[in-house]
Amino acid sequence: MAIHHRYQEIERKYESLIARKNKVDERFYNGIYDRWMHPVLTARHIPPIWKYDLDPATNPYFMERLGVNSVFNSGALYMEGKYYLVARVEGSDRKSFFAVAESESPTEGFRFWDEPVLLPDTVPEETNVYDMRLTQHEDGWIYGVFCSERKDPSSKDLSAAVAKAGIVRTRDLREWERLDDLETKNSPQQRNVVLHPAFVGDHKYAFYTRPMEDFIGAGSGDGIGFGICSDITHAVIGEEKIINKRNYHTITESKNGEGIVPIRTERGWIHIAHGVRNTAAGLRYVLYCYATDLKDPSRVIAEPGGLFMGPMGGERIGDVSNVVFTNGAAVNEKGEVYIYYASSDTRLHVASTTIEKPTDYVFNTPEDKMRSRSCVSQRLEFINRNKALLEADK
Repeated sequence: MAIHHRYQEIERKYESLIARKNKVDERFYNGIYDRWMHPVLTARHIPPIWKYDLDPATNPYFMERLGVNSVFNSGALYMEGKYYLVARVEGSDRKSFFAVAESESPTEGFRFWDEPVLLPDTVPEETNVYDMRLTQHEDGWIYGVFCSERKDPSSKDLSAAVAKAGIVRTRDLREWERLDDLETKNSPQQRNVVLHPAFVGDHKYAFYTRPMEDFIGAGSGDGIGFGICSDITHAVIGEEKIINKRNYHTITESKNGEGIVPIRTERGWIHIAHGVRNTAAGLRYVLYCYATDLKDPSRVIAEPGGLFMGPMGGERIGDVSNVVFTNGAAVNEKGEVYIYYASSDTRLHVASTTIEKPTDYVFNTPEDKMRSRSCVSQRLEFINRNKALLEADK
């Protein structure tokens, strides 16, 4: 059977995009990480056969029948010399789903597997799934924790939704086992939940949570929580301890949430989270860092002030503008760290660093002094110390 003559042209452009080389953006420098010029995944990285009916009899004008709007918030893994991204793909119908992209390079050449992920259909009320965090746990499984969204049955408002933390596990990213949703006794909704990669205490599983009173707003939820459970197949957390609080007039004023799976270093677990504040232009999402104790990951031991990353240039424009968000990072055997971050709910970028650099950043960057005058005094001390160094260097 013949296929539409336009397919070869579309396929050529697609292959050209996959083969495109990436490079560090030399216009940006902060000493902590490098940003790379091109996004690693976009809607154009979706295989054409996912979007086009190739049969000229049923699609004479070669139209997209199942369009894709955006590719963004991705979990990430490094395994056996390759990099894997489990990206959020949003169709033109607004439904999101997961798809695995693979590359031998952390910064370019990502190609989606032949088919997207079809999760086990164990939650009939579930409407949408997105933002999977991938944890290579010491128990030998790879766990995916994601937002499972469904209509709020108690409300007639069509925008009223309920967010739960769905949990799946796999050995190979191909066969997925659906476990029970996370249950938190004191929180009606959960988003941005991350599974800690190691057991804590007496063989317990630990989760970083984000207690919420409704689907969008954190309400009285104080920040990022921490809770433990014994059985991962039916995870129930009785008490959530808030370990990273929201604060007035900071980047976490409106809400905050865990981002990547914490990275183990010699000094502590490095966390990259997101903070949200409200502005005249709407919610602004940025990334920030903190560290927790190696033996007790519920205890914060370092918390630098300010943002770690914010949207720049074209990253500010998209479906939900003025946003950067991460839920995945990959660390290889060389200690290189690749942070996969999305901009404006539209595309996926990469920033590269080493374990040593964010560790230095987290433990040696001054904390937020919380008041303008105190921040000026802090900066003046900083400036005067530099002036003294410059004078001594003459």
